[in-house]
Amino acid sequence: AMMEESKLTPFQRRYLMDRVKRGDTLPLQCHPTSSKEPAPAAPAFFLPVCQPCRLSAKPHLRPAEVCQAGDAYTREKFKPRARRDLEKEKQRLQNILATGKDVVEHKVKQIQGQTKEEEIPEPDRFEELVNEIQERREFLAEMEALGQGKKYQRIVLTEISQKMREMEIIDKKRSEEMKEIMTKDFPGGNKSDPPN
Repeated sequence: AMMEESKLTPFQRRYLMDRVKRGDTLPLQCHPTSSKEPAPAAPAFFLPVCQPCRLSAKPHLRPAEVCQAGDAYTREKFKPRARRDLEKEKQRLQNILATGKDVVEHKVKQIQGQTKEEEIPEPDRFEELVNEIQERREFLAEMEALGQGKKYQRIVLTEISQKMREMEIIDKKRSEEMKEIMTKDFPGGNKSDPPN
């Protein structure tokens, strides 16, 4: 049964059965076409066998002459490089001598002052929520088109309802703020309101 499972050729089966009948040990490899053990193929050219080098207990120190003969002690020649634009430095010096002011620094200060004045307006949270709801609706539509709508529908609808709740809270705060502003502008109140 093991021979059938290992998919041996008929020759290999006969060879193994003969070895078993004689009481010999089974070979490690059974070659498919002959019973002779093949001789190891001789290489066309001799390759030296690499043996792992053994380190001796004493460290091998090279003499000073051997170390100095190599390139380890030769220094690279210094090649100076321009680290700044010399033309810009000349123009800056000319401006300082002519006007007494550094024009470049003055421009930088003006730019910094402008960025402080121009504050980036905060994005409106209400608009962000509208965009997020739209994104979730588009995602749900894509999933339904792919046949995965039922899998994501509950999750997406829950997220949309949370966003809408947050929008309601923002809307309520805004309406209260508007009401306070209107009452400050018109202290008499709205005459169309019914008396309490």
